[in-house]
Amino acid sequence: MIPRYARSDMAAIWSEPTKLDAWLKVEVLAVEAWAKLGKIPAEDARAVRERASFTVERVAELEAVTKHDTAAFVQAVGESVGPAGRWIHFGLTSSDVIDTGLALQLRDAADLLLAGLERLLTVVKRMALEHRDTVCVGRTHGIVAEPTSFGHKLALWAFELDRDRERLRRARDAVSVGKISGVVGTYAQVDPRVEEHVCGELGLQPAEASSQIVQRDRHAEFMAALALTATTLDKMATEIRHLARTEIREVQEPFTAGQKGSSAMPHKRNPVRCERVSGLARVIRGNLQAALENVVLWHERDISHSSAERVILPDSCMALDFMLAEMIDVLSGLIVYPGRMRENLDAGGGLVYSQGVLLALVDEGMSRDDAYAIVQSAASAAWDRGERFRERIEADPKVRELLSDGDLDVLFEPSRFLRNLDGVFARLQKLLVKEEG
Repeated sequence: MIPRYARSDMAAIWSEPTKLDAWLKVEVLAVEAWAKLGKIPAEDARAVRERASFTVERVAELEAVTKHDTAAFVQAVGESVGPAGRWIHFGLTSSDVIDTGLALQLRDAADLLLAGLERLLTVVKRMALEHRDTVCVGRTHGIVAEPTSFGHKLALWAFELDRDRERLRRARDAVSVGKISGVVGTYAQVDPRVEEHVCGELGLQPAEASSQIVQRDRHAEFMAALALTATTLDKMATEIRHLARTEIREVQEPFTAGQKGSSAMPHKRNPVRCERVSGLARVIRGNLQAALENVVLWHERDISHSSAERVILPDSCMALDFMLAEMIDVLSGLIVYPGRMRENLDAGGGLVYSQGVLLALVDEGMSRDDAYAIVQSAASAAWDRGERFRERIEADPKVRELLSDGDLDVLFEPSRFLRNLDGVFARLQKLLVKEEG
């Protein structure tokens, strides 16, 4: 478990008292449903509603003897009620209570994560629009390619976060499912109307069909949504880490007064928060594998999924909650260096403009092979010998026969590479986040 990374509200969702309180809700509602069906006396149902309670300590004490957490819980609650406590857990099996209660925890956790996603999406969208025309180098394979804008990088993240939001919303619905159907899901010992009442009162959908458990493809879907969101944050963090490298230095994580980047080297300003995000993404992706394995169980149920879920579900929710908070803080305080971005654009004396020169020569009638050879030769001189690409292009007589100084000025102007991005930013402007209504 990683509670020190989690905010108190997410940690509370996965606490033992919250889990047992969810179980209590299920048990009490089941008793009330039986009373409505005339199976048990109304006064006993009232006694259960008024008196049913537990203490974590008493449940733990009983579990030390029973070696069964649900049996210990049922005994503890029954003790709190008195004679009417005999109706607690009537017709139910452990997973009726565990899985339906787990659905409440997962739904609450999803709501918290969705709120964090909304806040991060707000920050990223705002920054993308702010940096719409902040020109920087686009890189492929780690090598300079052509100019882009920092806002375009951020727009990519915004749309991906929006897809993560939709995936998590769907996953929230997938796990907001309960079941009160008995030991193999046949309702042999419990009326289906009990399930309808319990799930209806809790705002859950009854499972269309269940064995002893709610089927674990639902939980795997939830974990997949978490893993994809974590991977988006990893992608963002990794880009920031690369751009913060000393030889690039186009952005920097917030670095507060008194902060130390290294115990040994006073000059260090390491992107440690983004590194944390990347590291925790690996944990969540690893947890997804366990969730997929949990789908496959013996017959109507075994408990090989249970021990894994007690780790992967709370840990992944708390880790992602922390990651979202980290990225909100990092991006809200991100230091951007537009001047350094322009310096990197001029690497090699304008190598990033090579395709534009190639196409201009072809457009003026030169064969593509001849044009490619001229441009590549000039680029190689810049790459291998430190010469300036534009100077070599300007010195080539075959180029000067076709392109004037004015033509070259246009080709070596970075802002022209952004002229067709209006559609992207128009779509971004329409992207809705809660804070904007």
